[in-house]
Amino acid sequence: MHSIEAENRLLRRAIEAITSSVDLDAVLRASVDLVTEATGGDVCFLHLWDEEGQCLVLRAASAGFEEAVGRVRLRLEEGVAGWVAAHRDIVVIPEDKWADPRYKYIPELRGELFTSLLSVPIVSPTGGLIGVFNVHSRRAHAFSEQDVGFLRLTASLVAGAIEHTSLFARLAEKERALEDLMRRTIEAQEEERRRVATEIHDGVTQQLVSVWYRLQAARRAVRSAPERAERELATAQGLVDEALEDARVAIHDLRPTVLDDLGLVPSLRALALRQLEGEVELELDLEEGLVLPPHHEVALYRITQEAVNNVRKHAEARRVRVSLRGEEGDEVVLVVEDDGRGFERGATEKAGPRVSFGLQGMAERAALAGGVLTVDSAPGKGTRLEVRIPRQLAGASEDRR
Repeated sequence: MHSIEAENRLLRRAIEAITSSVDLDAVLRASVDLVTEATGGDVCFLHLWDEEGQCLVLRAASAGFEEAVGRVRLRLEEGVAGWVAAHRDIVVIPEDKWADPRYKYIPELRGELFTSLLSVPIVSPTGGLIGVFNVHSRRAHAFSEQDVGFLRLTASLVAGAIEHTSLFARLAEKERALEDLMRRTIEAQEEERRRVATEIHDGVTQQLVSVWYRLQAARRAVRSAPERAERELATAQGLVDEALEDARVAIHDLRPTVLDDLGLVPSLRALALRQLEGEVELELDLEEGLVLPPHHEVALYRITQEAVNNVRKHAEARRVRVSLRGEEGDEVVLVVEDDGRGFERGATEKAGPRVSFGLQGMAERAALAGGVLTVDSAPGKGTRLEVRIPRQLAGASEDRR
């Protein structure tokens, strides 16, 4: 039995080991070593609950059992650890564990080498199952209340550490995803700037240069050859009209003016009718009165524009449905679905590079609006595209202008 001073030293070491790292594997290994020392056992096995697989998985073990880590899996009620996990209760077997009906021999853990067993559940502060500590000793060992108490306290610390490292890992993952999204957004913005600059240079600028030369020619000919001057002016007028149209298109690409003029729902209706009416059987289910922040309107409009364009060019569909609704679950939901040829899920490149790139762009637009895009498709089964934006992010303001 440890003295109070020795127990306190072990407890301080346990706290330091468990709280000094955000590396979960390092925390688990340190916990196994400390538990073995504190309880007077010979080996310790730490099983964690795998929610997805609905089983316990060996995640840390004393030296000599490293190869078993990740390989040993136990269902609830399977073996002593499975029983402890199912009942959230402690099991102490001082000797003759083979006679206990809960015991199961696991070759990887070489149970024939050990006589006594102490098993303690690891439970989160909210009552959720985290895992199980198993301590084994070669000789018969009556684990004391002090041993059990230390192991229960260590289990509580490990539960908190696991939640802490899991939260840290999720936060780090979200930060990486945000950084990646920001990088792609900046790249997309730069690409958009280059595209608009190229369009202005190749379109509007060249047309204005041509207008200048035509006006100079008309000026020289206005007295000596008035008919030629008139032709030059007519040509210049045509070039000005083209320049105005190119400028209008470039401006529309940056923010569709129809959104400012009509609002989101009428704009989506006009877009769908313009692109698809007469080509497919078109169903529109657009909730009137939805008023969203301007950048959310642009995102939903552009996603619909890209989706409808993909349908028209690639889907070979007979029926298309476009829906925009506010749902009770505090979400605004956009759906574009068709009965066309579809494509393999997870292999959008088979639908063509234009579709693959378009889907990525739509997903990024949805993410920037705080939403999520999902695509459900299969060859010959059509395609269903859905965007969900949380209502609190897309909440209507009384005056969006």
